Amino acid sequence: MSTLIILVVLVLLTIPPTAGLPGVPALLSLGLQVLCSLPRTRRLRGWWLVAGQAVLFAWAGPVPFGGPSAFFAASALLVARGPLRWVLLACVAAAAGLLNLGADPYVWVNAVGNTATQGLVVFALTRLSDLRDELHATRAELAARTVAEERERAGHTLETVLGSVLSGVIGLAAAGRAEEIPPLTRQAAQQARRRPEPAPMPPVGDLTPRLAVPILTVVYLWVPVAAIIVVARAQVPVGLRVAYWAAVLAVVALQAYHALPRTPGTWPRHAAWTLPAQLVIAWLPLLEPHRPYYQLVGWAAAALLIVIPSWRIAWALYAVVVGSVPIVLVIRYGSLAGVPAALLEVGGMSAMFYGLTAVTRLVYQVRESRLALAGLAAARERRRIAQDVHDLIGYCLSAITVKAELAARDPARAEAELAGIVTVARDALADLRAIPGEREPALRLRSELDSAREILEASGATVRIDTGPPPEGADDALLAVVVREAVTNVLRHSQARHVTIVLSADDDQVRLRLTNDGVTNNGVTNGGVTDDGLTDDGVTGRTVEPGQGVANLAERLAARGGRLTTTSRGGHYRLEAALPVRDGGRPA
Repeated sequence: MSTLIILVVLVLLTIPPTAGLPGVPALLSLGLQVLCSLPRTRRLRGWWLVAGQAVLFAWAGPVPFGGPSAFFAASALLVARGPLRWVLLACVAAAAGLLNLGADPYVWVNAVGNTATQGLVVFALTRLSDLRDELHATRAELAARTVAEERERAGHTLETVLGSVLSGVIGLAAAGRAEEIPPLTRQAAQQARRRPEPAPMPPVGDLTPRLAVPILTVVYLWVPVAAIIVVARAQVPVGLRVAYWAAVLAVVALQAYHALPRTPGTWPRHAAWTLPAQLVIAWLPLLEPHRPYYQLVGWAAAALLIVIPSWRIAWALYAVVVGSVPIVLVIRYGSLAGVPAALLEVGGMSAMFYGLTAVTRLVYQVRESRLALAGLAAARERRRIAQDVHDLIGYCLSAITVKAELAARDPARAEAELAGIVTVARDALADLRAIPGEREPALRLRSELDSAREILEASGATVRIDTGPPPEGADDALLAVVVREAVTNVLRHSQARHVTIVLSADDDQVRLRLTNDGVTNNGVTNGGVTDDGLTDDGVTGRTVEPGQGVANLAERLAARGGRLTTTSRGGHYRLEAALPVRDGGRPA
């Protein structure tokens, strides 16, 4: 869309306001400007382009309406950098004035003003279009940078909060101070279960050219100045002249208000009366008894396209408003003599001001899309890290707590349990440092089953594990996570005396089931998801929301095409995970 807007504006700036045909220099200048203004050809921009536009500008001679002089100015702005850019703009505008120096003073002023403002418009449209493409092309880069910063922040937080706790646990275990470990690990487990706070979005740089506002200000000021000069030269009574000037200022002010940035698809406040007011004020000069000043209609027509969200309604009203100009002229003068020129001026005005606003809005939309994608990527990464911390580190902390309590109660087993605590804590530290990275912590089902037996038996439960080797294609790491979460639930939410873990498989599905007794109300509240996604307290039959751990696990399984169900009845709890084994553990 931005490319189409640029092309329309360039073509309209090339056609003389007398509705005559543009000369050869003007057409060649248009071709060169198209070459350097389109986003896909911007690599061709260079000083050769400025030199070519300078030659065509000199060839075209005095052209007070802009055209070649405006394209010369725009090319200089696009190619030059720093203060030189503005020096060249001033020189081109002055040269346009010198070429028209022998004409009427108004023509001279018009040549200078049109060269500068039209050059600025073309420059602004081109740079905004470039920026839109640049932002669109770097959406993935911003998302990747945001994820990297989220990982760095999470890694620092995890090392500060949980890493220090695990290091402290190792030190306490080495010193034989088992009784001091459980309070430390329980507090750390609360930290592991807590969702991390969202980080502020990283700075994304300047999202619109720094000169956009000054350029718009110059353009918005020049057009009313030109209109005031036109009215001052007209042979009309003083009162009517003042009314003209008031109308010009009112239309420009309302246009600036309507063009203010806003959420796409929404109306400006009070637009229900400001837009009709602008249309009426812009259209009334067509009825005055002297030469109609119809340029204001171009502003109002642009406002229709800017303000009205419905594309069809906006363009239908635009056609009615612009079409009213030739109708009024024909009725008043009885001929078509001035109709083409009027349509070109009105169309040129509306194209410029609608184009500036529309392309700016496109930049805004791409900016918002870019930020939204980055925010979504960061949120996904934050959730992934929180899941891994909960599922991986939570289990280790529970295991350390059980071993520390056992070591404190049974001096005969203290040495062995403290050595086990050091091993578990070191493994947890390794997992903790791997979590923020791109590589997932390495988990194996067989190792987790052996660890589950050891820690559950240490807690006083009788454990029966009935498994064979996982079928080929099963997601071994995910099944290991299921075991970790299930055992963590047993340790945290029950006083289990009997635990059974069964792994079974058929042609296309593997099932892992854990059952245990000793369930408490609190345990179930934080425990299972039933077939309808809710939990049951096992005593009163009331349903409550599932806990984070099981919800995390259900989400992990669903992402692989699997399903998690949990039930609790009569003090017994069952967790069952079903997972496809086709295509490496993912659904075919």
